[in-house]
Amino acid sequence: MTVYPFVTWRLLHSAPTGGATNMAVDEAVARTAAKGQVPPTLRLYAWEPACLSLGRGQPVTDVDCQALKAAGLGLVRRPTGGGAIFHVDELTYSVIAPETEVRVAGGIVESYRRLSAGLMRGLEQLGVADLAADKRAADQRAAERRAENRRLKGPVCFESPSDYEITTGGRKLVGSAQMRSRGVVLQHGTVPLHGDIARICPLLAARPDPARVRARAATVAETLGRTVTWSEVAGAVAAGFAEALNIHLEPGALTDEERAWVEKLRAEKYATDEWTHRVW
Repeated sequence: MTVYPFVTWRLLHSAPTGGATNMAVDEAVARTAAKGQVPPTLRLYAWEPACLSLGRGQPVTDVDCQALKAAGLGLVRRPTGGGAIFHVDELTYSVIAPETEVRVAGGIVESYRRLSAGLMRGLEQLGVADLAADKRAADQRAAERRAENRRLKGPVCFESPSDYEITTGGRKLVGSAQMRSRGVVLQHGTVPLHGDIARICPLLAARPDPARVRARAATVAETLGRTVTWSEVAGAVAAGFAEALNIHLEPGALTDEERAWVEKLRAEKYATDEWTHRVW
């Protein structure tokens, strides 16, 4: 077990807000962290109203925009990669820290492994069993599963786990993605709390098979057999990060500069069709 030097990070509990604002907040924190103006930050948040998000390089043609509009749902493009996620009934986390911070230093896969330890410890405290975050290239059977995932890979983020993403009973429970820019790591991810994990399927042009998505992904409530609240899971995730990564989490708020960046990034980037419909 890795023992890290004891440090203090900022903890942000953000009020639920829309997709463009949520993505703007994550990038705003990354920008101020790049200038050394804020400490490493763990942010826990939710989405209101519900929103579909695309990975950074995912084509917008993956989305059935008419179905999305008919359902009254928003669309946003994340600054990180991965597949589509329907953000509803979930806890989203983000970790923003300089690349020199030992918990995120090194390669992407290694930093995934370290941060997964915090997520797993929090889920264990909730009572989630049979958790795994193993690197899938570790054995031949896992390599075969990866080949099968590639063959069946669709536009839904939760259809298949990547290295060090968290599964329970072989089903994906936490989806995460990462970007590195200006010497800062931004990793964020989704913990589905309850509801039908396949609700995303009618919103995508390919109409993924709901049965397949349900067979390959899970919610916390389904795993535990009981209802969980956002606050309960947020408390457990924060405690898990603090324990596993030897961190004191100091509750804080956005700085004035971060709030200014949020307004600018929301208006000029994340709320614009130019960004959301960008062709990569």
